[in-house]
Amino acid sequence: MKLAITYDNGQVFQHFGKTQQFKIYDIQEGKVGPSLVTGTGGQGHGALAGLLRALGISVLICGGIGPGAQEALKSLDITVIPGITGDVDQAAQDFVDGKLVPNTEALCNHHHDGPAHSCGDHGCGQHTCGH
Repeated sequence: MKLAITYDNGQVFQHFGKTQQFKIYDIQEGKVGPSLVTGTGGQGHGALAGLLRALGISVLICGGIGPGAQEALKSLDITVIPGITGDVDQAAQDFVDGKLVPNTEALCNHHHDGPAHSCGDHGCGQHTCGH
């Protein structure tokens, strides 16, 4: 199976629709196999589900993700594990080991209060975008 994780400088990127890269892992015989980092080609939001399907991805690990993107991925039989933070390689290993716990509250609904607030903001504590 193939596993994709939103990627930014070795960490799980926290906004699915704005990720510029995915780290793709081959999971073989219950172990993390070879991996590679691939760009999104500038695609965002809705187009990313099709990109992941074309890459043969079965599972996506990410930070925040909106309900529309979750539905698009689900419709393509891609399992979403949202609300994950930290090192991507550790997240992949935790997934294989059955230790990865999704945060189902990690939805970016884009209805935040206040000026200039986006899901890319970290540490505000005012929303549940997986930060």
